[in-house]
Amino acid sequence: MNSYLQKFTAAFPWIVTLFSFGALIHPPFFIWFSGSLITLGLGGIMLGMGLTLQASDFKQIVKHPKWVLVGIGLQFIVMPSLGWGLGKAFNLPPFFAVGLILVACCPGGTASNVIAYLAKANVALSVCMTTLSTLAAIIMTPFLTSQLSGNYVNVNAMGLFYSTLKVVLFPILLGVILNRYFPKRTAKVLPFAPPVAVLLITLIVASIIGQGKEIILNSGISLILALMSLHVIGFALGFFISLWLFKNWGVAKTISIEVGMQNSGLGVVLARENFTNPMVAIPAAVSSLIHSLLGSLFVSLFKDKS
Repeated sequence: MNSYLQKFTAAFPWIVTLFSFGALIHPPFFIWFSGSLITLGLGGIMLGMGLTLQASDFKQIVKHPKWVLVGIGLQFIVMPSLGWGLGKAFNLPPFFAVGLILVACCPGGTASNVIAYLAKANVALSVCMTTLSTLAAIIMTPFLTSQLSGNYVNVNAMGLFYSTLKVVLFPILLGVILNRYFPKRTAKVLPFAPPVAVLLITLIVASIIGQGKEIILNSGISLILALMSLHVIGFALGFFISLWLFKNWGVAKTISIEVGMQNSGLGVVLARENFTNPMVAIPAAVSSLIHSLLGSLFVSLFKDKS
């Protein structure tokens, strides 16, 4: 059973791609997963992440704090700056520009841990960085989004903050508590957490793409190019800066993945809950597809290099 679950998880980039194109071809198959289901879906992903966490996962911080600090610094400096700059460079309409900034301000997602595993990077460091960037995002994502989106639209920073608490902090804390006090039961559930996360992320992405089909097809080329630029540059800067600083391929690969891949599901939920225009959520949904495909390319290029 576990081998099948692992194969399903490893196929994440191809599953999300298939569902995304399916959503463009026939949206009704996927748009049923909407509204509160999207929020609950992301909460389920965060809960699964919390179930995997133990105190030992944070030893990377004690042993090599610079790895983690540089990675998180790049996450919340490079990516938001790129999101703002690319929105200007590609002259995106305001709702796309804000959505691009929002997803650029999000932390690393669980998909990055999957890609780190497949690329034979430092998985413990990946999990540690994802966890800490997610916790930092409770403050950083609302703050950065509101600061960088000021010229486009008024952003409810407190609304973003409360939404992030609800869909990130509380589910993760619940997962950690369950893991701490019910370890035997948690151990039985753990093998299912990654494939369930893959399924939920895929449903969220396909639903948003299906709902925004016409906008994506009619005016999405600039958005797609902007998102590709965001993630390609994020991967590249994350890799070369960390390789230059630490002279360690494994660490550089891991930081590159964490910087280049965002928690797009969180971006979707925050956009849907805090912006009246539903199109703000589309960049995050398309971002998930793009960074998953780029992550797969990263795996094929770097899995045998350490």
